[in-house]
Amino acid sequence: MNTNDITIRLEKSEEYREIENLIRESFWNVYRPGCSEHYVIHVLRDDPAFVKELDFVVRQNGKLIGQNMFMRTVINADDGRDIDVLTMGPICITPELKRKGYGKRLLDYSLAKATELGFGAVLFEGNIDFYGKSGFDYARRFGIRYHDLPEDADDSFFLCKELVKGYLDGITGVYQTPQGYYVDDAEVEAFDRSFPFKEKQVLPGQIFK
Repeated sequence: MNTNDITIRLEKSEEYREIENLIRESFWNVYRPGCSEHYVIHVLRDDPAFVKELDFVVRQNGKLIGQNMFMRTVINADDGRDIDVLTMGPICITPELKRKGYGKRLLDYSLAKATELGFGAVLFEGNIDFYGKSGFDYARRFGIRYHDLPEDADDSFFLCKELVKGYLDGITGVYQTPQGYYVDDAEVEAFDRSFPFKEKQVLPGQIFK
């Protein structure tokens, strides 16, 4: 897809390292000192739940500026069923182009493609101020709970968007994060040493220390 100044297409294997470096640059020191997201995508590509048909990159005049990917997962419904859904990410735009609309264009394109492939809903962790502009709402409003989260805990990070209207009607239950997102810190450290050195910093607003 060409949208004037950018091209959005599926990721190619020869781009893996370049994309991992982009993710590293985008997430470094944002949520924790350093980051793990570049290793997460490295291992998720080989996960059976990885959706290769929804693994996108964004290029501007040939330069890589963004990426997004999806994983299959389930809601363990209270009635005993497992409801198939998607989760998303890492998703990023190169730091120098953030807050210029490219992220939303990538997101909306990705969601449209997921809808075309017949997926019913996307649930993931994000900021409602940004993702709400693309139709996401708090997952609690759909009756979906985040796994292992106490009932009185803040769940405003947990978002949901129906891709098929009514897909979650009548369903309550617990969302499960795919196990592939849980990576070992020592493995992250070993993987990160193959990239150029970057200083880890403890900064205000980080979720994990």
